[in-house]
Order: sequence, then structure tokens, then C-alpha cells
Amino acid sequence: MTFTQQIITIAMIILGTILTRFLPFLLFSTGKPTPEYIQYLGRVLPPAVFGMLVIYCLKDVSLFSGSHAVPELLSIALVIILHLWKRQMLLSIAGGTVCYMLLVQFIF
Repeated sequence: MTFTQQIITIAMIILGTILTRFLPFLLFSTGKPTPEYIQYLGRVLPPAVFGMLVIYCLKDVSLFSGSHAVPELLSIALVIILHLWKRQMLLSIAGGTVCYMLLVQFIF
């Protein structure tokens, strides 16, 4: 990649970042109520993304080889417990990830 292409690439990334940050504020002014479909997406997308993350993380897990999915199942249990206890998605994801990494690195 030439120097000019690198500059153009960086400029496009900056432009894309700025557009995605400021476009919602330009489209939805503070004086108007938020459209119904945006509120709907705000309600359904977080659980959908969480579900997709679970499916992606478990797609290659085998019950019949390796550690027999024990670290994955223990981490899922911790995620469920943390989420029922605190109701904070970031804490649940981080707790499950840390649990899984510790189990895989030191026990299995």
C-alpha cells in the first residue's frame, strides 16, 4: 500500500467513525420523541446480540472430546448466576469470560 493509499484509508476510517458517532444526533433531534422502531430496536437488539454471542462461542464445543465442555458449562452457569443476581450484562459477560479463561489456563 502506498503512502497516499494509507492516508486515504485512514481518512475514510476517520470519516466513518465520525459519521456513525454524529449521525444519530443529526437524524433524531432532542425536540422530537424517538421513533417507535428505534425504541423497538433498542429493546430487542441487546438480547439478540447476547444470544448470537452464545451461539458463536459454543459452535465448536464437543461433548465427546477434550474437556467434555466442562469449562464452557461452568462459565455459562456463572454468567446466568451473575446476570440473575446483578442484572448487568457487562458484568455477566466479563465474569463468564474470566471464569472460562482461568479454567482453561489452569485446570483443563
